[in-house]
Amino acid sequence: MSIDIDHLSEAELVDLNHRIVERLRFINQMRAHVQMLEFTIGDRVSFDPGGGRPAVTGVLTRYNRKSVTIVADGGHRWNVSPHYIRKADGAPAHTAGTVVPLRRES
Repeated sequence: MSIDIDHLSEAELVDLNHRIVERLRFINQMRAHVQMLEFTIGDRVSFDPGGGRPAVTGVLTRYNRKSVTIVADGGHRWNVSPHYIRKADGAPAHTAGTVVPLRRES
């Protein structure tokens, strides 16, 4: 498909540019959302933090707009694009949480 932009004014080109940028952002958010659906809150996941550091393993605790929050086994909190995470090797799909009884105040 060929689009002839030679006849557009500067204002029309600026408007077209804004529309293209917004559309690309939307497509990127949808791609991240689809990748997030491969995981569930409570899954044990891992990712490579880069810089020669060893892989980080932890529990997926939250979905964000374009990333997920992972609490690493060492207690650190990471926001990571779902593109970089994978299910942790040998880990169950879902980690059972700790049940804490509610204390009722009288």
